[in-house]
Amino acid sequence: MSTILHIDSSVLGGYSVSRQLSAEIVARQEVLHPGATIIYRDLVQAPAQHLSDKHLAVFQGAEVTDAALGADLAAGGAFIEDLFAADVIVIGAPMYNFSIPSQLKAWVDRVCVAGRTFQYGANGPEGLLPKGKKVFIASSRGGFYTGDSPAAFLEHHETYLKAVLGFIGLTDVTVIRAEGLSRGDEAKNAAITGAQEQIAALS
Repeated sequence: MSTILHIDSSVLGGYSVSRQLSAEIVARQEVLHPGATIIYRDLVQAPAQHLSDKHLAVFQGAEVTDAALGADLAAGGAFIEDLFAADVIVIGAPMYNFSIPSQLKAWVDRVCVAGRTFQYGANGPEGLLPKGKKVFIASSRGGFYTGDSPAAFLEHHETYLKAVLGFIGLTDVTVIRAEGLSRGDEAKNAAITGAQEQIAALS
């Protein structure tokens, strides 16, 4: 039986296109993998703390003396276990100020842990997550950043996510993108419809 990890990071709730698309990707995966177990993480409703000096001290062997920090460290460990358990990973990732939401960045910082999800070997960094996992990114953007767009050089969103996921061993990444969402209703509807067609064609 398959396990699907579903992560959302948009602050827009029911108005979020990335949340809409991530839910539709998960629904499609449930069709493809009947009986799959779903792990859902809403990084807005249950956010991870951002890394602090206290986190780094514990990583270096310091004692945990703060209950809130201890709970957050446990949550970070659970995020890592999610990744090992999942066969399919679906990440809802809107673009905020040319990159990912800070809530999603906090999650990234909690799952990129030396000795757990990556290590440095003789040939450099090596991802430690098992091969064969599929990742789908539900990407949403207000403007246009692909192809020959003059704003392409500002895109630190999908490229960053794909790089950091590859760093920990997740290299089978498919991006389902809806961009141009702030360019009027016609452009928005066309972008969402195009993304939905990609989702329906997943096999």
